[in-house]
Amino acid sequence: MDPMIQTLARELGRTEEHVQNVVQLIDEGATIPFIARYRKELHGSMDDQLLRELADRLQYLRNLEARKQEVKGSVENQGKLTEELAAAIDAAATLAEVEDLYRPYKQKRRTRATIARERGLEPLAALAFAFGPPVNMEEAARDYIDPEKGVETAEDALQGASDIIAEMISDDADIRKELRELYLRRAVLVSRAADKEPEDTVYRLYYDFRQPVGRVQGYQVLAINRGEREDVLKASVELDPETAHIAVRRAVVPNRAAMDFVRTAADDAYDRLIQPSMEREIRSTLTDQANEGAIHMFALNLKPLLMQPPVKGKVTMGLDPGYRMGCKVAVVDGTGKVLDTAVVYPTHGQRQKEECIARLSAMIRKHGVEHIAIGNGTASRETEQMTVELIKKTGGVSYMIVSEAGASVYSASKLAAEEFPQFDVNLRSAVSIARRLQDPLAELVKIDPKAIGVGQYQHDMPQARLSETLDGVVEDCVNAVGVDANTASPSLLQRVSGLTAATAKNLVKYREENGVFTTRKQLLKVPKLGPKAFEQCAGFIRVPESKSVLDNTGVHPESYGAAEKLLAACGYTLEDVKAGNIAELKARAEAIGYDVLSGTCGAGAPTLADIVKELSKPGRDPRDELPPPILRTDVMEAKDLKPGMELQGTVRNVIDFGVFVDIGVHQDGLVHISKLPRRVRHPSELLSVGDVVTVWVVEVDEKKKRISLTMKKP
Repeated sequence: MDPMIQTLARELGRTEEHVQNVVQLIDEGATIPFIARYRKELHGSMDDQLLRELADRLQYLRNLEARKQEVKGSVENQGKLTEELAAAIDAAATLAEVEDLYRPYKQKRRTRATIARERGLEPLAALAFAFGPPVNMEEAARDYIDPEKGVETAEDALQGASDIIAEMISDDADIRKELRELYLRRAVLVSRAADKEPEDTVYRLYYDFRQPVGRVQGYQVLAINRGEREDVLKASVELDPETAHIAVRRAVVPNRAAMDFVRTAADDAYDRLIQPSMEREIRSTLTDQANEGAIHMFALNLKPLLMQPPVKGKVTMGLDPGYRMGCKVAVVDGTGKVLDTAVVYPTHGQRQKEECIARLSAMIRKHGVEHIAIGNGTASRETEQMTVELIKKTGGVSYMIVSEAGASVYSASKLAAEEFPQFDVNLRSAVSIARRLQDPLAELVKIDPKAIGVGQYQHDMPQARLSETLDGVVEDCVNAVGVDANTASPSLLQRVSGLTAATAKNLVKYREENGVFTTRKQLLKVPKLGPKAFEQCAGFIRVPESKSVLDNTGVHPESYGAAEKLLAACGYTLEDVKAGNIAELKARAEAIGYDVLSGTCGAGAPTLADIVKELSKPGRDPRDELPPPILRTDVMEAKDLKPGMELQGTVRNVIDFGVFVDIGVHQDGLVHISKLPRRVRHPSELLSVGDVVTVWVVEVDEKKKRISLTMKKP
């Protein structure tokens, strides 16, 4: 078995066969959503998150293997590759270990050791560094005095020999590995204010900060890095020099021919060469770990945000608040089609406010508006207060504050201009806000995930890695829900497994020219959507207009035969599915046993279990099973909050030290990790974005706009 497969199986706790199957599927061009959903028998029902972890790790191991071959080739070209070195490179588990082994053979810029070698001092260094009886280095150095080569005195010769030994020690892979482990165990990350008398800034917690490298939190690393870039902080990694010196001396000094001389060179190697390099490496390692943690947190927050339950089929009014430019208004029907737009000025005085309420009341009556979505940006609070007055006057309407993160990015995009050429940028934003309440996923896929704003320090992250991770989350969410072939936008379709931006546009163009799709097989008529793409996408695309009920489920066309055999074995037909008369399907299938059915239906037990789930609720939306969003009819302000007050709220962001909760007062409150209902290592173990929670007010600081909450009942 391939060692890479063995490594992946060991790290992920999966069988080598399952890992091998996944790797083969990936290499054949299968997408993660397709593998996760329709190839469960081949990988033992791994979920999409574990499959993406496998894919990421596979890429790392392949890059590692490629680098090993590059390094061995380079050393071999120099005529210096030994069996021992080749074996050490092959055994290296990380890129850092490979680079340590390659360090002595790398093309270097001209160093002090290089100059010493040019002056012929390498034999003197070798004499000192050899194992054997003691030598008198002062006497030996006299033989190397050569003014023509720049060696004027014995001291010059000794210094050159010391420089050569120092570089040899610095290039030793074993020493570097030991020191790296020592740093990770014993070093401390330190940050201080850059100025002697610093101003009060957001970085004040880091003006005198010390934390062991092994215990420092990712958000602390990222905050310090940003403070350094802004010249507010100075940071370093500190390790007791004597501890490091002892470690290096222990590795190189004993039994050398000139132990005192080598000891001095070893200390110089650490102070001048290893320590600065090791500090950079540790800072880089901490940053990489912090970045991965932040990206992981961003992804964790993004998924529930995208999967928020939709408020389907309701006429909705979107309000994009503003001061000077007014509040932009858009009314959309149950499918998101724009019915009406306006601009009103509720913050320009009492008279304008009354005119605004009158105009919006007329629009609500005219179009039968049931819900109002209010963007949470500038002037949101005043717009919310106006909306409450509006609701009291009209009745029968509720509202919800909607995150408008990324709305301005979308409004100014080429995509928005193509979708709404007749509207200006501000009105497009109001439409987007209304649609975010109706179907968050369908609207948010139009926006770069990085602009949605459910993470920390996203602008500091490696952008390619962040985009790759977040795009994977969006892809998983879209495919988990499924899309309607006859209503989905190109933005939504291009996130479907197997489809690209080009094939998504071709699909929309095909239905515009030929009418609605009436079978899944018609997808094969879409230009450039071939058999491979069809295999990947078909199960995720629904065709409600099809005569076959299976075309409106998550059952893949390759399993239609198995689905009909399953129904027959349980005493049902497709007509029963269409009529909804299959209440006992799951119970009957379980009574027979999926393993038994597997033999008669020609499909594995996991696939049959999924088929039963799909047939029980054709066209089901998994988001409908989640708690509905909180819609309000009244408004509170921070001054109305009192300690001990019990409130319902919605989790808006999950971060390392707690969660932010929207409790309907415009300013989100913080539940610190210590105020969660039970002790956890990270808030994400308990909560996700979009969760509806009960909280109690701890403290309100109106000046600093801070609301402290707890989830522990007083």
